Amino acid sequence: MKSRITEIKWGVIFTIFMLLWMLMEKLLGFHGERIEQHMIITNFVAIPAIIIYVLALLDKRKRDLNGKMTYVQGLISGIIISIVVAVLSPLMQYITNTFISPDFFNNMIVYTVENDIMTEQAAKDYFNLESYIIQSTIGAPIMGILTTAIVAIFVRKK
Repeated sequence: MKSRITEIKWGVIFTIFMLLWMLMEKLLGFHGERIEQHMIITNFVAIPAIIIYVLALLDKRKRDLNGKMTYVQGLISGIIISIVVAVLSPLMQYITNTFISPDFFNNMIVYTVENDIMTEQAAKDYFNLESYIIQSTIGAPIMGILTTAIVAIFVRKK
């Protein structure tokens, strides 16, 4: 377990970052009065997310691997970070949608129905806590592993 403290730390850092990103989206109105821009703005989270994975793997290389890291070591480290993020995702979704932005789901339902993007039932089925917990728990490891597969190429060092 001691050898995986770095990955756990970065999984927690990533989760805290995501909570802060959600707070920023909320404060800037992308969960309310600017909700029509949410689907575009929320994608920009990828930039700092990639940076966090780079920093995490560089930290792993420096702290735990004596400045050397193979591609496989980087990939394994990133997969573990992604698993930590996936495990924390339900809690992150609960905090986001209960405390940070409790009106988000209702606002998205109203917006998507009024703009003929979804039917009301489809919107209610998609925009709810259970659905978002499932999406984030599945999405976190998929996106994390894809990010890691690329980032590990650049942080490996013999």
